Amino acid sequence: MRICELREKEVINICDGEKLGNVCDIEFEERTGKIIALIIPGPCKILGIIGRDQEYIIPYECVQRIGADVVLVEVERDKCLKKCKWDN
Repeated sequence: MRICELREKEVINICDGEKLGNVCDIEFEERTGKIIALIIPGPCKILGIIGRDQEYIIPYECVQRIGADVVLVEVERDKCLKKCKWDN
């Protein structure tokens, strides 16, 4: 699978069935090329339409299954929601 194909898949948390969004980026270990985490844009700031200042960082070990259309993850949503690095 290519990263561009992964970006087309919706990420769903199996703990609560909530749709987290689509993969926008990945974090990987430079030396080995191993995927460390999936990065998904967080919720919008105001009324669901104005910008984002947080993102979900989903550790790759939390990925339960990658299907044809979705990526199923098992995470505590609040623990994965982080301040965007570029927003500092």
